[in-house]
Amino acid sequence: MVDKQLSILVVEDNTTMRRIVCNLLAQLGFKNVTQAIDGGDAMNKLKEKKADFIISDWHMEPVTGLDLLKQVRASADWKNIPFLMVTAESKPENIMAAKQHGVSNYIIKPFSADTLKAKMASILGAF
Repeated sequence: MVDKQLSILVVEDNTTMRRIVCNLLAQLGFKNVTQAIDGGDAMNKLKEKKADFIISDWHMEPVTGLDLLKQVRASADWKNIPFLMVTAESKPENIMAAKQHGVSNYIIKPFSADTLKAKMASILGAF
């Protein structure tokens, strides 16, 4: 069973979407959620407190979700953190780029709590 006390870092530049993801996580029973507004902010948050799971948007400025993924995977401290990429685009080349850089899974916006749960379960195991 998945530990609902996992520390989850939600990285999303859109305030409304960030709130939606946090609300979906709360519906799934996750309460230990930290928010970041872009990849640079996420790196700072990771330095303050290591996350057990990262959910990141792709399209952010100045540090994108793909850039964040590359930095996380290049770090000895963070390289094994499960990383779920979120995007509004389903371009095959984006999916391939994310996979090449070690993304754990990929989710297309908009999505429901059930979809988020299924994607997280594919990475972490059954809820």
